[in-house]
Amino acid sequence: MSLPRAAEFTRRGVADHRKALVGWCFGAVAYVTLIAAIYPSLADSGSLDKLVESYPDALKSLFGLSGGGSLSSGAGFLDAELFSFMLPLLVLILAIGSGARMFAGEEDAGRLELVLAYPIHRRAAVLAKGVAVAAEAAVCVCLGVAIVVLNPIFNLELSTGRAAEAVAGLALLGLFFGCLALASGAATGKHGLAVALPAGLAAGGYLVSGLHSLASWLDPFRVVSAFWWIGASPLQNGIRGAGVLVLALASVAALIAGAVFVDCRDLEVP
Repeated sequence: MSLPRAAEFTRRGVADHRKALVGWCFGAVAYVTLIAAIYPSLADSGSLDKLVESYPDALKSLFGLSGGGSLSSGAGFLDAELFSFMLPLLVLILAIGSGARMFAGEEDAGRLELVLAYPIHRRAAVLAKGVAVAAEAAVCVCLGVAIVVLNPIFNLELSTGRAAEAVAGLALLGLFFGCLALASGAATGKHGLAVALPAGLAAGGYLVSGLHSLASWLDPFRVVSAFWWIGASPLQNGIRGAGVLVLALASVAALIAGAVFVDCRDLEVP
C-alpha cells in the first residue's frame, strides 16, 4: 500500500468523526473548567479532607485518595475530581467507540468491503486506521491546554510538567484501548466484541489497580492493568516512566495483531 493511500485512510478515519471530535473537545474542556471553577470556594475550608478521612479504605484506594495527598490543594482536588475517574472514563468511551467504529463498524455498515476492493492490503488499512485512532488524542491536547490556561485563573498552583504527564497518561490509556478495539474489530469483524473486550479489560484493570493494595490476591494481576502502569494521582505523583513504554508497546502490539489476523478471515457482508 502506497503512502498516499495510507494517508487517505487516516484522513478519512479522522474526517468521518471530526464533528463529534470537536464536540468531545468542547464538552471535555467545559467540564474541566467547571471543576476548576469550584476549587477556590473549597480550597481553604478543609472540609474535603475531613470528608475523605471518613471514607472506607476500599473507596479511598479505588479512587486514588489513599496516597496521603490533600484535596485542599489544586493538584489533589483535580486528581480526585478529574483524573481518578471521570476523565479516564470520557477518554476511554471516545477511544473504544472510535476504534470499534473504524473497522468493525464500517464492516457492519457494508462500506468496508467496497473500500478494500481496491488494490489495498487489509493489514496496511488497519495500521492506517490505527493512526487515525491516535489522532483522536486531540481531546487530550485540548484538556492539557485548558488546564494550563485555568491554572493561574483559579490559583490551582499546578506543576506544568505534572499536568503534561497527567494528560499524556490519559492519551496513552486512550491509545491502548482504542487500538485494542480496532484490532478486535479487524480480527473478528464483530462490532459488539470490539467494544466489549476493551471495555471489560478497562473495567477489570481499573478495579485491580485501585484495590490490589487491599486485596493481596489481586496483587499479582496489577501488571496487566493499564491503569496501574500509569499510576494514581498523576498531578501529585506524575506517571510511571516504565508505564509509558509498556502502554506504547502494547498499543503497537495490539495493532500489529489486528493487522495480521484481518488477513486470516473473510469480510462479512450485511
